[in-house]
Amino acid sequence: MGLFEVAQLAGVGRTVVANWRNRDGRFPAPIADLRSGPVFHASQIRRYLKRRKKHMAYIISTINLKGGVGKTTTTVALAEFLSAEFNKRVLVIDLDPQTNLTTVLIGEEKWKQLNDKDRTLATLFKDALRPEDEEPRFDITKALQRRVSPISEVRKVDLLPSSLDLIDVQDRLATMSPGRFYSNNPTDLLRKAVKPIIDDYDYVLVDCPPNLGIVTLNGLRISDGYIIPTIPDVLSTYGIPQIQQRVKAFADGLGETITEIGIIVTKFRKASTVHTNTVRRLNDDPQLPVVLSSYIPEANQIAASAEHVSASTLRQKYGYQGQHDIFRALTKEFISLVEEKV
Repeated sequence: MGLFEVAQLAGVGRTVVANWRNRDGRFPAPIADLRSGPVFHASQIRRYLKRRKKHMAYIISTINLKGGVGKTTTTVALAEFLSAEFNKRVLVIDLDPQTNLTTVLIGEEKWKQLNDKDRTLATLFKDALRPEDEEPRFDITKALQRRVSPISEVRKVDLLPSSLDLIDVQDRLATMSPGRFYSNNPTDLLRKAVKPIIDDYDYVLVDCPPNLGIVTLNGLRISDGYIIPTIPDVLSTYGIPQIQQRVKAFADGLGETITEIGIIVTKFRKASTVHTNTVRRLNDDPQLPVVLSSYIPEANQIAASAEHVSASTLRQKYGYQGQHDIFRALTKEFISLVEEKV
């Protein structure tokens, strides 16, 4: 981005940005000096503005190439605890066509109503496949669901819902029209759509599909970093290096940085030799992201938390036998790592 885009992002004039460059040694060095002016890494500028305490959302994707690892449960729990326990404004973006996260937060009946009215993220991606002379149907103000979660004490979580239609849409996105002057990029659709609202939040959590396709890349495109929830067994952890390599290659291609925040251990059984040995291996491998120290245990009440059921408090939802405290400690550690690394 150039100086004008930096000023727009910061909400200040170009003169202010010029003063930062001249007087603040923390201001990022340009990656190129063109005739039109210097060009900067967008990710480095965002980090700089956060250090200046300019409010900007932390955007974190949740990803694993294997399904059934507790990815959605982890994302929902982080969103609810960020809101209720740490007073954060949270936006959850559900890119997974299974729509589990969406139905946990708003229920299946509400989701069906939104889906029938084209008020899900599937409509955003379908618009990219329509003829250029056809009016787009996605309206972010109508798709955005405010104050979701059936838990009474969770008051600051909003949602952009998913749809089963994303399964078909993802396979067709590679054929989308390049647009005028080849300005359309299939991995940039989400970024353009959420730009007007993204910094209304403290945290944005993006629940990605269990693959590295175009929809997932849309989530990574807007992300400062990513977490990998995983069951500590061979099959669930096998794809972690592939995730690291693909995300780095994608970020390098953009000239951006997408930071490895950490691995979150889910469905942990302390009595399992496989689980304890796998956790040890994850911790001992210097090539892997850091493993967060709070492990989510395998418990019936946590499994039941994946249903849209009303409750007054998070303790009531997640359990009184230490589960609530583990999720709270996990969220606190998550905040610390994100604010340290991003």
